[in-house]
Amino acid sequence: FANVKQETGTLQYIREINRNNVYCDTSRGIPCPAGTKAYYGRGPLQLTWNYNYDAAGKAFNMNLLQNPDQVAQNGVLSWRSSVWFWMQNSNCHTAITQNQGFGATIRAINGGQECGKGSETQPAQNRINYYKDFCSQLGVSPGGNLGCA
Repeated sequence: FANVKQETGTLQYIREINRNNVYCDTSRGIPCPAGTKAYYGRGPLQLTWNYNYDAAGKAFNMNLLQNPDQVAQNGVLSWRSSVWFWMQNSNCHTAITQNQGFGATIRAINGGQECGKGSETQPAQNRINYYKDFCSQLGVSPGGNLGCA
């Protein structure tokens, strides 16, 4: 939930705020069909990149590569894509269940933009603060390895 809170601006946005990023990488053999919209983030965990839309679409038996906006237009699909990303594509679930710490989920979701800069960026620190707050509300320990390091 801490990652969802950060990704959606505290549940305000279902689409990435900066929609100028196309997120098309054809080096994996997945095209970016002509006339489709950009593969910017959509959903509670902001599904991005053409190859993620393609893989999620195949998992759901639908063509998200041709119509990525479906993730933002359909609430069930929006959450379903986020759970799919968490479980199948980002190693987030493994990070938590194998005691790698919350920081490993940050690296898996947005590490290139939020981690590896010597210290936590503000978005990474937000995620950590949200996580600690949720853990406190639930009466559980947040554990170790909360940051990007």
